[in-house]
Amino acid sequence: MKIKDKILELLNQRGDCSVKEMVDELDVSKQAIHVALNQLLENGEVEKFGKTPKTIYKFASPVRQSQQLTVEISKEKVEYLKTNFLLITELGKMMEGIEGFEYWCTQRSLPLEKTINEFILTKQKYKKYYNSFGLVDGMDKLINTKGYDQINLDKLYYLDFYAIERFGKTRLGTLLHYAKQGQNKYLMKILVSEIKNHITTLIKREKYDAIGIVPPTIRREVQLMKYIETHLKINLPKIKIQKISGIIPVPQKSLHKIEERINNANNTFSINETAKYKHILLIDDAVGSGSTMNQIVGKIKQKGIAKKVTGLAIVGSFKGFDVITDV
Repeated sequence: MKIKDKILELLNQRGDCSVKEMVDELDVSKQAIHVALNQLLENGEVEKFGKTPKTIYKFASPVRQSQQLTVEISKEKVEYLKTNFLLITELGKMMEGIEGFEYWCTQRSLPLEKTINEFILTKQKYKKYYNSFGLVDGMDKLINTKGYDQINLDKLYYLDFYAIERFGKTRLGTLLHYAKQGQNKYLMKILVSEIKNHITTLIKREKYDAIGIVPPTIRREVQLMKYIETHLKINLPKIKIQKISGIIPVPQKSLHKIEERINNANNTFSINETAKYKHILLIDDAVGSGSTMNQIVGKIKQKGIAKKVTGLAIVGSFKGFDVITDV
């Protein structure tokens, strides 16, 4: 019996196995096990879960027959999905473009071609919210949100919406969500590569002379905004913004009233800066109500640090007062 057949038999008995278990049970070398596993992985007979050294192998999940066997998708639509669609499966696999969209449709028993057309039409509905530079203008949403005594931001942009109707999180929204919640540097790297040109182009065009990074509320071993700040490598002075929490840190996403969010931002952020600038770019990962950015900008202007401040979020909400609760 070949080694790969022995592995399949062992998986049938055990359900899942690590390489060490296979070596011990089958009494063959680690190298031989890896050779056999690579063949099984290429054939789609087994799946790998986890990261070294905590890796296990299982029988591959049964996959429904591909709709692409009977549906011919145009090259233009395939390219559109490649740019605009990404998902992370329930098992943590990243799938992009047509592959990811087909999986999404299969999970929901939806026809592939018809749903692709509906996705493209839905995305096109949102085009009117983007300016000529490909940025979402968030000022109208902020101005029309009830509860603000004063709008302190001069401009507010998003690189994309966090989510859209029916189809959920956008490509950037998906990357941001899983990068931040999973503290995943691999996804953070992809995220930075997708936003870097947009941000550097904006900085050159608007001629900002300093930046500010909105600090996080919740302590994490890997902070997304710190990673973004380090890897964007923006060659501008950075103003010092501090997050001051009480005994129990209260994140903005846990507050569902605009008054509470404004009060939280007013009393838990401080600006420790003496330098003066003309135009600051304030960067955050996600904007829901906009209260955090707006109140920080109020403090910047009150201290005379800058007369003009533009806010930039990687993603933002579509509605008026909204709370992005999962980032």
